[in-house]
Amino acid sequence: MDAAELLARLRGGHKVLALGIRGSRTPDVVRWARAAGYDTIWIDMEHSALPVDSVAQMCACALDLGLMPWVRVPERDYGTINRVLDGGALGIIVARVESAHEAQTAVTATRFAPLGQRSQIATLPHVGYAALPVPEMNARVNAATALKVLIESRAGVEAAESIAAVEGVDVVALGCNDLCADLGHTGEPTHPEVLDACRRVIAAARRHGKVALVGGMPEGEALASLRAEGAAPFIFAGIDTDLFLAALRQRVAQARTAD
Repeated sequence: MDAAELLARLRGGHKVLALGIRGSRTPDVVRWARAAGYDTIWIDMEHSALPVDSVAQMCACALDLGLMPWVRVPERDYGTINRVLDGGALGIIVARVESAHEAQTAVTATRFAPLGQRSQIATLPHVGYAALPVPEMNARVNAATALKVLIESRAGVEAAESIAAVEGVDVVALGCNDLCADLGHTGEPTHPEVLDACRRVIAAARRHGKVALVGGMPEGEALASLRAEGAAPFIFAGIDTDLFLAALRQRVAQARTAD
């Protein structure tokens, strides 16, 4: 699955299940995700010490298995964007975008010419390392690659209309853990002010034909209401660190109560 197919599924209201990767270091976790039935993976370099080499190996494995590989890059590091894209990523997630200028800078780093200034390379995993004419490869890879910008602050909400209007941004997403803290409601992602901010961003995204997502909010009535108002059903169905820890705790509890 590439970006075009995944975005089409989201626009059609079809659930997309994502596994977050933060602690794993080998492609085995990607194979487990495929065996379990996930649709996509997102690798979190913002909140981990994952090296580019490990990220590239996991992205390449995801491509081979038909999973869409996303990478959340640290601190809007545009050098990292280029390296993980060359390694096989088809989706880039840029955190804490607060202006159209920041969104445009992310587009410039993510897209080949003429839409951006991603550094040219002879060939890539996505095209099976074929030697294609440059205009053809640029067009094919740009179409297969998605850019998601995260709105995680009051400033980002205020600029949502102009951010959503930037050509080359495919997904406008809300990071509610940081957003609720910035709005003064730390640990309360379903606070009414946070929900109002989400609605404002979702409406802006839809006006500009962009996919809107909500992250950092638990499944429940509040999130269901935002999806009813236009947020796409992208389901963050676990992250490896939480899943491993839950399984370990369960095993320990079973072992301590066993005869």
